[in-house]
Amino acid sequence: MKLQKCLNSNQIKLIAIVAMTADHIAWAVFPGFVLKPLPILLHIIGRLTCPIMCYCIAEGYHYTRDMRKYTARLFVFSFISHFAYVLASAEFIDWKSFIPFYYGNVFNQTSVMWSLAWGLVMLRIIHSRKIKGIGQMLLCMLICVLSFPADWSCVAALCIVVIGTNRGNFKMQMAGMMVFMSAFALVYCLSIHVVYGIIQLATALSIPVIWLYNGKRGNNPTVNRVMKWVFYIYYPLHLAVIGAVQQFAGK
Repeated sequence: MKLQKCLNSNQIKLIAIVAMTADHIAWAVFPGFVLKPLPILLHIIGRLTCPIMCYCIAEGYHYTRDMRKYTARLFVFSFISHFAYVLASAEFIDWKSFIPFYYGNVFNQTSVMWSLAWGLVMLRIIHSRKIKGIGQMLLCMLICVLSFPADWSCVAALCIVVIGTNRGNFKMQMAGMMVFMSAFALVYCLSIHVVYGIIQLATALSIPVIWLYNGKRGNNPTVNRVMKWVFYIYYPLHLAVIGAVQQFAGK
């Protein structure tokens, strides 16, 4: 019996939202790299989110009618999300925490939305007819530097590129994505903890979900219009709520 591709883009986005929420609640309730079954399970579930959103951005590049508006929308929400992300993070101390690099190290200075937005720009550069050769390579390297301090670092941006440039070849899309995810896992293993490095490899669990995507938005135009904005709004909103609760509870 052949398995049918039964999930539309609205449904896989909802899966990503649920997984993301579980992951962020785990970070809030079990701060740090806790080696207990429940937070580990929630973080594993959370690994579904980034690959799905990278895939959705690459698909959005293909389907959008206005590339400039799409790009601008991602950057606007990456700016909004920055404040919610910092508020919900363990690095939040006072209002100066919102200034990148004021406290802490170079990693996780802003949200994954920053890397997703630059991933779309990189994909546009790769497909550009005006930018070729060394100029294209230098710009992509610059984007990797710019997106490096985000959550998921430049890995999210690179995954968007490998997915977008291999559209129509699912095996190459997923193989390329897992190369970057594996490199990210190795960094976790070497710099944080082996267990949390292995957790990053759970991004592979997103592959069956993405494979079930049928290339459609959904059957209801009204729902489609709403879902177009759900992730953009929900992402900073749920982080702001988590951050506010943490501050009210005194972390």
